[in-house]
Amino acid sequence: MVGFICINKKVGDTSTYCVNMIKKHLKVKCGHMGTLDPLAGGVLPIAIGQATRLFDILLDKQKKYIATFDFAYETPSYDLETKPNNYSQNIPTEEEIKSILSSLIGEVDQVPPNFSAKLIDGKRSYKLARRGVDFTLPPKRITIYDITLLERVSDTAFKFLITCSGGTYIRSIVRDMAKALNCYGTMIALDRISSGEFNIENSVTIEELLASSDYTKFVIRPQDALTFEEINLDKILSKRLIDGVLCLVDREDGTYKVFSQNEFWGVGVVKDKSLKMKVYVRDL
Repeated sequence: MVGFICINKKVGDTSTYCVNMIKKHLKVKCGHMGTLDPLAGGVLPIAIGQATRLFDILLDKQKKYIATFDFAYETPSYDLETKPNNYSQNIPTEEEIKSILSSLIGEVDQVPPNFSAKLIDGKRSYKLARRGVDFTLPPKRITIYDITLLERVSDTAFKFLITCSGGTYIRSIVRDMAKALNCYGTMIALDRISSGEFNIENSVTIEELLASSDYTKFVIRPQDALTFEEINLDKILSKRLIDGVLCLVDREDGTYKVFSQNEFWGVGVVKDKSLKMKVYVRDL
């Protein structure tokens, strides 16, 4: 079996738990694509079989989140994993929040939270943070495409729709947003509603998956998770590609989904009309 299962992870479950449950019950090699913290829910794509080879190809996919930020206080982890250590003197209004959102959008050198899985000298940064070690993680270039204020959910908390690139920390957004508003902030809820071509609509819960007598109906084909244009090779060009012989195609330079006589083979790159495979999903 080759493809993806889009899990709608519930709050409290770890990403590793979801992978292990699928591996145990479906008896297949698999791995998740983009960790969701236990306190977050929503879309968790899990690659099955040879589809795990597409991890690097899908790293830069756009993601969407529904996040709830409370501007009454701040915790060291910027979420509910740790206890509040700073409290705001003022709570921003909806108008004040809307006025600073544009300053947060675009390409950003974002500093990850110290309570994250980043490595420092071979040690996870969250473990160092829990021990009270003082350090600052280096920034990473990410893109925030849009932040929309959806509603005020309490006297101090607001709900947002956030569209961003892979590698973005939503907890860093609440930190930076609060700083711009001259207050403190903490993420109190998070749901990922899409990750590339994976979304809530084509997702399934672990419970629904394991209760089904036909789990294959939940498998998303690898080619359906990719947005590249297609190249469909005939028998002669397919053999040239396998043999490592120059395989010329009439296409512009770029990345493509490669098919051989309508069978999906993987992802290839065209340069100067020459096609070379980047990732084989099908065993040859």
